[in-house]
Amino acid sequence: MTSRFTELTVDCHDPERLAAFWCEVLDFKVIDRSEGKVEIGSWVPTVEDVRARQMSPTLLFIQVPEGKTVKNRLHLDVSPIDGSTEDEVTRLLNLGATKTDVGQGADRNWVVMADPEGNEFCVLRTLAPQN
Repeated sequence: MTSRFTELTVDCHDPERLAAFWCEVLDFKVIDRSEGKVEIGSWVPTVEDVRARQMSPTLLFIQVPEGKTVKNRLHLDVSPIDGSTEDEVTRLLNLGATKTDVGQGADRNWVVMADPEGNEFCVLRTLAPQN
């Protein structure tokens, strides 16, 4: 017996806004929405596809009444694929992210950021081809 990692759920105040932000960050599309929740992904999961192989998980944003109060114990890491880490940080700032300090120190090769609702994530080294 095995399981598949199919989705990561994020509690938030505004699922539509956060889903739109992460769609822009990851080039995902909305694949499902209903009252108080929005699911995004790079593909539309089917039971057959999930059973056949590991696929990228979707992100599910669910509306909750309480706000974020402490540092996330789980966070996403993203790697730019067609530009520098610095260029990606600038793009994400323009989308509504902020730089944040979780005690990482200044001499790191990654950048800690927060999405529009304060959920931390890291921008890692670029995966863009090097000339």
